Amino acid sequence: MTLDEFTATLTGTAPPGVGAPLRALWYDAHGDWNQAHQVAQDIDDATGAWIHAYLHRKEGDLGNAAYWYRRAQQPVAADSLDDEWRRIVTALL
Repeated sequence: MTLDEFTATLTGTAPPGVGAPLRALWYDAHGDWNQAHQVAQDIDDATGAWIHAYLHRKEGDLGNAAYWYRRAQQPVAADSLDDEWRRIVTALL
């Protein structure tokens, strides 16, 4: 699946058959931050921490986001939220 194909699924009512990390990002892009966060909380690895960091950055909780970026071993993002979302999705695809 490409980024464009994944993005095209956002017009649907349910995420495509993908793993939890991409499912969390689908819910986020679909406007359901709470569901995205719930899915991300159950991903207990660096990928989950990266998504968690992004979500807390989006929420505006930068201190919590910084904690999750450290856990993910990722630099604190300075690009736009949309760019970071695309970067994470692309890395996961």
